[in-house]
Amino acid sequence: MSYLILSIVILLIGILGIILNRSNLIIMLMCVELVLLASTILLLFESRVLYTLFGQIFAIVILTVAAAESAIGLAIMVNYYRLRGTIAVRASNLLRG
Repeated sequence: MSYLILSIVILLIGILGIILNRSNLIIMLMCVELVLLASTILLLFESRVLYTLFGQIFAIVILTVAAAESAIGLAIMVNYYRLRGTIAVRASNLLRG
């Protein structure tokens, strides 16, 4: 039961971080990672309770997607910083065509 509470707390921290912090892209990316981590913990808890491997398989898939998302997001931020000199969200309206 403690895994369920831990997952809910991490999910709420991630969602609140996304909602409250709209100025720094790195912190927003970290909060998205927290949301994915919370779903992974919840799937692992479900897998342990129901004695199935589906939760563990989906957890591995989520971790793989999270790693790819993090790498691509950081690469985009590095290139954006090289072009604009800042990674502030307020300056990202220049990306619109």
